[in-house]
Parts: sequence; C-alpha cells; structure tokens
Amino acid sequence: MLLLHGVRSDRTQMLGRARFLNRAGYAALLIDLPGHGQSTGDRITFGAREAAGVKAALEFLRRESPGERTAVIGVSLGAAATVLTLPSPAPDAVVLESMYPTIEDAVTNRLTMVLGPAGAVLAGPLLWQLPLRADVSASDLRPIERIARLGAPALIASGAQDRHTTWAETERLFNAAAGPKEIWRVEGAGHVDLHAYGPGAYERRVLGFLAKYLRSEG
Repeated sequence: MLLLHGVRSDRTQMLGRARFLNRAGYAALLIDLPGHGQSTGDRITFGAREAAGVKAALEFLRRESPGERTAVIGVSLGAAATVLTLPSPAPDAVVLESMYPTIEDAVTNRLTMVLGPAGAVLAGPLLWQLPLRADVSASDLRPIERIARLGAPALIASGAQDRHTTWAETERLFNAAAGPKEIWRVEGAGHVDLHAYGPGAYERRVLGFLAKYLRSEG
C-alpha cells in the first residue's frame, strides 16, 4: 500500500491508515510528496510535480516486492498526483479521497468560501499566475481529464459537506472514471481527514474495497 498525504501536510497524516492496514495484513509505505515534509522541492504544484514522487514510490515498491499486488490511497493532493502521473503499470486498486476535478474548480471554490460570489470573479486572474508562481499551467491540473486512463479499480470518496471539492464535483469524477469503480459519500463530513472523521466506517469500506482487488485470486 502506498499512502499519500494532502496539501501542506506530510507522511504522518497517513499514520492512522497505516496502522489499520497493518492490522489487516497489508504493508504500507508512507512518503513525503515533493515540496512537503522532508522531501526536497521549493514549491507546491497541486499534483503536477508531486506526481513524480508517486511514480518513484510505485517503482520502488515493484522493485522491492516483485509480484505483489499494489494499491494507493491518496488524500486530496495525493489523490490528484496519483491520477496526474498515470502510473504504468497501473496499481491494482486506488482510493481517491477529496480530489478536485480541475484546478479551476478548486480555486473558485476556495475563493468563494472566503469572498462570496466575488471569489468566482477573482479566480481567473489568480489562475493566470499559476505559470509564474508554480511553473505549471491550469491545463496540467485537470485530473478529471485523465481519470478514465488510470487503468485501476477506483473507490472515489468525499464528504457530503465538503465545500473545497463539492459532492457534485465528486460525482463528475466518478462519471468520468472507467470501471470498476465505486463512489462513497461520507455524510456530515467536510474537507477533512475521512479516516479520522469516522474510523470504523472508513476502515470497513476501504478494507472491503481492497479485498476485492488485492486478495482475490481471479
């Protein structure tokens, strides 16, 4: 299992998940994505450059454990980086939590939360600065345009009350994904750590999903 944290966090965010996965018999690798924690990098690119960390970690797992099935749990930034890298070969399963469909959606939602309707007007000028501030373009940050090519069974989850990535946006991602796929609406949750929000429900849902693709013989 490769566990990938959210933006402005580090690998310690995923310790709770690592513990329950270990109890269930899975080995877990936790990494700091580029520009986070102890990893090098001088800027956050919302998944574009962080994707290189996902690719490197999956290659490491394949070298160290050849023949073993591999899965990814990515939270927000970690989820986006997984989809944007389009790892090849694809993992055997992915859990994508609270992932934005496009950077335009992400920026507009966050500005609107703070500024109200004026936030949508200001999103455009801010997005124009992406190449200068992060050395990436908005076209590089549209997971919804790549998710159909991910090539892995996907569990797509978010909080019903998430205003950073709305439920309607999560449904758009689900509709764009190729099967096999599942969607999970976490009632009452906002843009929070879904495992910490409801550990029991999270562990049951995720372990059930993983068992289908990591422990089946077919």
